[in-house]
Amino acid sequence: MIKNYFKVAFRGFWRHKLFTLINITGLSIGISASLVIYLIVQHDFTFDKFHKDSDRIYRVVTNFTFSGQPAYNPGVCGPLPWAIKNQVTGLQLSVPVFRLLLPDVVIPKGQSAPVKFRQQPNVVFADSSYFKLISYKWMAGSALTALNEPDRVVLTADQATRYFPGLSYDKMIGKTVIYDTVRTTVSGIIAPLAENSDFTFHDFISYPTAFANPGLKMQLNLRNWGGTNTLRQLFFKLSPGTSVANVERQLNTILKINLAPQKDKTQKFALQPLSDIHFDTRYGAIGSYDTANKTTLYCLLGIALFLLLLGCINFVNLSTAQATQRAKEIGVRKTMGSTRAQLIWQFMTETWITTFLAIVIAAFLAPFIIRLFSGFISEGVQFDLVKQPGIILFLILLSVLVSILAGFYPAMILSGYKPVEVLKNQMASGGSKSRNAWMRKSLIVSQFVIAQFFIMATVMVSKQIYFALNKDMGFKKQGILTVAAPFHNANANDNQVLLNKFRAIPQIDMVSMGNDEPSSENTSSTEATYHDGKKEIHTENLAEKFGDENYITLYHIKLLAGRNLQSGDIGKAFLINNTFAQLIGFQDPKQAVGKVVDNFNGDTHMRIIGVVSDFHQESIHAPIAPLAIMTSPDENFRNIFHIALKPQTNGEANWQAAIAAMQQAWKQVYVNDDFECHFLDDNIAHFYDSEQRTATLLRWATGLSVLISCLGLLGLAIYTANQRTKEIGVRKVLGASVAQIVTLLSTEMVLLILLAFVIVCPLAWYAMTKWMQGFADKTTINWWVFALSAAGMLVAALVTSGFQTVKAAIANPVNSLRSE
Repeated sequence: MIKNYFKVAFRGFWRHKLFTLINITGLSIGISASLVIYLIVQHDFTFDKFHKDSDRIYRVVTNFTFSGQPAYNPGVCGPLPWAIKNQVTGLQLSVPVFRLLLPDVVIPKGQSAPVKFRQQPNVVFADSSYFKLISYKWMAGSALTALNEPDRVVLTADQATRYFPGLSYDKMIGKTVIYDTVRTTVSGIIAPLAENSDFTFHDFISYPTAFANPGLKMQLNLRNWGGTNTLRQLFFKLSPGTSVANVERQLNTILKINLAPQKDKTQKFALQPLSDIHFDTRYGAIGSYDTANKTTLYCLLGIALFLLLLGCINFVNLSTAQATQRAKEIGVRKTMGSTRAQLIWQFMTETWITTFLAIVIAAFLAPFIIRLFSGFISEGVQFDLVKQPGIILFLILLSVLVSILAGFYPAMILSGYKPVEVLKNQMASGGSKSRNAWMRKSLIVSQFVIAQFFIMATVMVSKQIYFALNKDMGFKKQGILTVAAPFHNANANDNQVLLNKFRAIPQIDMVSMGNDEPSSENTSSTEATYHDGKKEIHTENLAEKFGDENYITLYHIKLLAGRNLQSGDIGKAFLINNTFAQLIGFQDPKQAVGKVVDNFNGDTHMRIIGVVSDFHQESIHAPIAPLAIMTSPDENFRNIFHIALKPQTNGEANWQAAIAAMQQAWKQVYVNDDFECHFLDDNIAHFYDSEQRTATLLRWATGLSVLISCLGLLGLAIYTANQRTKEIGVRKVLGASVAQIVTLLSTEMVLLILLAFVIVCPLAWYAMTKWMQGFADKTTINWWVFALSAAGMLVAALVTSGFQTVKAAIANPVNSLRSE
């Protein structure tokens, strides 16, 4: 019986080759997209699920409010990890981690030149409690003693092999590794974590090293309860039965005792579950991985479901449309004794075979799709049936789901025909034809709704990205380079020498020294208080920018009132933006000039010497904040060269010449450091990497949805033209023109697209409005976005079905009527 099912199925496939190809193509596109999306989602949802007692592991985070505005930090203040040792109950483990900021690593080689590794990430200070929280396989050394003494370091096997190629793990023990100026000895080698984890650290320096080094101990900030830093993180493993709320209450009691209340500012500790760390974008991840957005992942799952539905809809439509061609087959089978259950199994077998072939094609395409999107998805996403047996289970479940979605309804319809009616060619009697047509039209409208939604979303997201990249942010961003001086090697003399060399390059128009560019992902802020004799205005979130007298000139920031910065203003005076001027009560910028801001950064009095126009200090996601621009004697705030290039004229590539000259000048001052420069407009474009990825995803989803919909439309157009061949012949004999017949055959399709347009417009408008709420400054949702979608869908549909429609319209009526 089963053998017969397969034999009949393959005969049907061969007899209806085009329809079979359309079904398999539509399903394979939907399944391949679903498979890749499954791999992406599965990758993110498996992070840190393998730890023992993971439900009792938490990260301590800090929540702030500044004048009612919330702020979040994944770090803690310096004293907390050490203050809790005897003051907090319910802890099985307390694990402090202090990340070293991109140190340069030097490996001594005896008589040979040392090997250097620039700016290594994921280097941390930790103690033995870390290896009790996170279980590693030890290749050499002991978890109990490796980090007990100062100047010891534990390396992952991958990192150790980079530092000491060719040595066995045992021989690596005792070797020297220097982090900036910190000299350490290797005391252990561990295997890297095999599972997906946010704990990506690979160099573990013993915490006693930091306590023994005055400079590092200062960075730990062991006395400042108000200073919180993302580099200092703290993890807990709670004892069984311990209440999270109870531990949080104890932590905040300690904070309340040690930190005096502050006006317009609150600070509280909270416990963040390990399962939330990979997805909570408010705090960020632990190591080098970025956090994942659950909303994005769920949207990906929605896209996968929609693409699968489109393929299934094609199958249902074409199967029910072919009902008249299989009616007599069903009647004969029932007359010969076939039961309805047997017929259902026959049709479901055909569907399963089609689905199986589509899954084979999808599995073949998946690795190529992953490579195609390598810049869009995480490195850990891969397709490997041997190492990932879950993929096989997913494909089996997917084949069952798709077979049911695509095959059950056609099987029920086809198996329900009565043999007497179909053998008398009365299959359409009793309204079955109209019911099938109604169902088919509903499914077609659903396809067009999905496809048009993707088109509208793609156009709107692209429009917002274009708006963000081309918006006037309040400063010049074209033709400006930034170059950061070496953080650990720079000094004022070297910077001044390099500054003079840059200014001598003919292709450079102007150079300024400061810290961050006007719009930057790195933001710093301070507190300030202004008294006008009647009221006190205090802000905890006054953004800071540091620059010299050329800073606002180079960036074309407009000076609304007062004068520019001068070298003598260090620590005495500053510029403010118009938002800050209005915040302290001055609608006219001129009135703010000369006023004194008290309690600046805690204890300094600063005079306002000028007011500049507002500009965006971050991406347009964030509103413009109050801002101070000042000079600083600290080299850490004057370590970035801001370079304005002269305009390129007559097609000459003078910018490349300028960069080459800058690199040469750099090597004359900083011989051992690599030269890196970045265009400001490229940096700003990085603000919208997430939106760019979303746009790319939507473009692919749109293309695939339109392709699948058009494939189904092509199949239906071919079927309709074949069914109405004699009708078309009669109409032509009676005088109908080709245009009239084409219009007749296309009218229904156009009406279905317009109906889908009416349905999708409010849905798309609501979704786009919600998405745009994430931007403080946004473009408008224009009517043409919706009109363009409808027009694009109409054009795609008419082009797809047009060839077959015109072919039917110009056919010789003699051929179609000869057999009547």
